[in-house]
This record gives sequence, structure tokens and C-alpha cells, in this order.
Amino acid sequence: MEWSEEAEKIEGINGDRRQDRRYGIQLDLRWKLIRRRRVLETGVGQTVDLSSGGILFVPGRALPVGLNVELSITWPVLLRNEAPMQLIVSGRIVRTSPGGTAVEMAQHEFRTMSTSSEQRGKQGSTSSSPSMLLPNGAGGNGLGKYR
Repeated sequence: MEWSEEAEKIEGINGDRRQDRRYGIQLDLRWKLIRRRRVLETGVGQTVDLSSGGILFVPGRALPVGLNVELSITWPVLLRNEAPMQLIVSGRIVRTSPGGTAVEMAQHEFRTMSTSSEQRGKQGSTSSSPSMLLPNGAGGNGLGKYR
């Protein structure tokens, strides 16, 4: 075994064992707690970090491990420098701690959000244009595998 392989093995044991690189970014979000396709509860929160495999967020209260959750995250970049976007993530809650709630992503998609003028024209309706729904790990949208 070469020195670099040995160092990587030790790093994996002593350091972070996650497969996907995590990016610390604080973004506003809305969450929906889901069981058997029914929305049980909703709330607002903020991301702590995210990767292509999961998201750590602060929901404002403890959420039960094992239930499904849908996150609507306000994305910080405009589409073509004009259309606000949101990242919609579906997944399962795998851990809750005082530092936040961890979600393992099952699928994600980007959607455009209506601008203020569009909403006034539609009298407050919230329309969004769904993009292609991508299973976890699929590339092509900037949030697939970060490698």
C-alpha cells in the first residue's frame, strides 16, 4: 500500500466519512412533513449545509426521524439573470439533533418562481414551472454529483 492510500484510509477513519462533499450555505426554506402522501405539518427554516446526497437544515422545531419531507429552498441565483428559482427536494429525515435535521435526498428539481409583477397579474396565484425531476445523483443541473 502506498503512502497516499494509507493517508486516505486514516482520513476516512478519523475524519468525515460522507461520500459527498458538503457545502455550508444558509438559504431560506419551507418544509412539509409528509406521511402516506398527506401533508402532516408545514413550517419554515434555513439550510445549514447541503450536498448531492442530503441537506442539513434548521426547521424551527424537532422533526421525527423516518418521515418523508419536502423542502422548497429559495435558490440564490436567478435563471438567465431574471427569473428567481427554488430547489425542491424530497427525502427522508435520517437524523435530528440540536444542530439541525438531516435529510437524505431521494429526488430534487429546480423550479422557477413567479415574479411580483406576474403574481399581481394572476391575482396572487403561485405558479411554478417544473423542471425535469432528477433522482439523487443525476447530473446536469449543478446539484448532481459535485465532482
